[in-house]
Amino acid sequence: MNQKLTIAGREFSSRLLLGTGKFSSNETMRDALNASGAEIITVALRRADLSGKNDPYANILEFIDPKKYLLLPNTSGAMNAEEAVRLARLAAAAGLPMWVKLEIHPDPHYLLPDPIETLAAATQLVKEGFVVLPYINADPVLARRLQDVGTATVMPLGSPIGSNRGLDTRSQIEIIIKQASVPVIVDAGIGAPSHAAEALEMGADAVLVNTAIAAASFPSRMANAFRVTVEAAREAFEAGLPMRLDQASPTSPLAAFLRNS
Repeated sequence: MNQKLTIAGREFSSRLLLGTGKFSSNETMRDALNASGAEIITVALRRADLSGKNDPYANILEFIDPKKYLLLPNTSGAMNAEEAVRLARLAAAAGLPMWVKLEIHPDPHYLLPDPIETLAAATQLVKEGFVVLPYINADPVLARRLQDVGTATVMPLGSPIGSNRGLDTRSQIEIIIKQASVPVIVDAGIGAPSHAAEALEMGADAVLVNTAIAAASFPSRMANAFRVTVEAAREAFEAGLPMRLDQASPTSPLAAFLRNS
């Protein structure tokens, strides 16, 4: 009961991961993080000041307590494997954790991840000792390949980044979950707490949410809504959800009662 999320041997109580883009201010982001109960926070490296010069336009790291959260550098913006590996190395050299959310999406319109470059970058980063969490299309074959090279998770998209469409790829994610030997974290497209519940109830280990919280009228309240929903959905999954049936199943033996009366 109350199984913890384990990634690369490290345990986390929360199964909700948060992104840090699109918030109206860093203060709003900080308050939403607190309300979410999340313990893993992703930060796009291009938005973080790694120079030590306290760039006022890239000071997001000043609003994230590294003692409270695992900071997960994100290679969003990388166009190929070479750029992603360079960004990960830069983050590690700046003292950030040797964990990386690997994102490579060269198409600016749909932001769909490049499977070939992602596999190449993951292979190299794992060799260099990084804990790699790759963002991918909901491709069961690619997910198996990434597990084989040693990634710590696989992170299939539910639908395109920021689309809020939910689990368009549900059937493929179900296959990934069945075949997984590492945690499956559904990432991208989760636009409502009900989408997160669907992912957790079908057996995903966690979800990553950004836009749905950052773009809400009240981000902290939305973050809390996701927190309680994720907790409830995981509790339901562990409790054992009943099978879906094609026909009705009576909840009481009414027919037998009538025959005996």
